Order: sequence, then C-alpha cells, then structure tokens
Amino acid sequence: MNLIGDITAIRIPLPQPGDVTPQELYPDAREEAEQARENYAFALEAQHDDLQEDLLLIALGNARAAREAADREIRHLLAYGREFHGDRPYKLEPLAHASGMTPSGIRTAYGSSEIDAVARQIGRTPDSRRARLPAAPEPS
Repeated sequence: MNLIGDITAIRIPLPQPGDVTPQELYPDAREEAEQARENYAFALEAQHDDLQEDLLLIALGNARAAREAADREIRHLLAYGREFHGDRPYKLEPLAHASGMTPSGIRTAYGSSEIDAVARQIGRTPDSRRARLPAAPEPS
C-alpha cells in the first residue's frame, strides 16, 4: 500500500481517453495531471514531515479547506452579482441555478462582511441600493 500515491490518485484523477476535447490535447492534459500529482504528493509528504500527523487526516483537512475556500468564493461572487453589478443586478433565479442554491438561499448566502471583502478586492463600493449597511454598534 502506498498511502501518498493512493491519496494523490483520489485527489487528482488522471483524465481518460475521451475526457478531453479536442482529443489531440489528451496527452497534454494527462501530462499536466501527472505533474499535479507529483506536486501534490511532494506537498503532502512535506506537510506530513512538518506536522507529524496522519496523511489521510492531512488530506481531509486540505479538502475541507478547499471546500471552505470554494464556499467563500461563491458567497463573494453572489455578493458581486447582486450588489456590484450596476442598476440591474443579477436575478436570483440564474444565480441560484448556477450556484446550486435556492433563490431564497441567495438572499442569505452573503452579508456585509462579504460585501466589504468584495469592495476591497475590486476597489470600489457597491452599486446597489440593496447593499446592507454595517450593523449598528451594540449599546454600552
């Protein structure tokens, strides 16, 4: 059993013939995946050496961190589409479909912290009148 090899194969599957279009790009795609596997295996082993933790638990933690980063990116993109897209923000239905959420879920998926983060990232304030105002300070 090669734990690093097994985890790497799960994390970065190799493309199969027919997976890549156009077909003539298949060798390049396979080579890229093999390089990504080598890089991930090296990084995983380095993490294991540094942390002295179980490889599978490290890989699971990495996957969880990637999922959290993807969720954060989705919230930021939703905030952008609704709050920074001029006078005609994206409608809830297409955003819901693209994000795998419900329209009502879009309304609560992001808040003022996401709006503030997007504003910092793109260097401008929200266009929308719907942009949530910062919460009022707690009375002392």
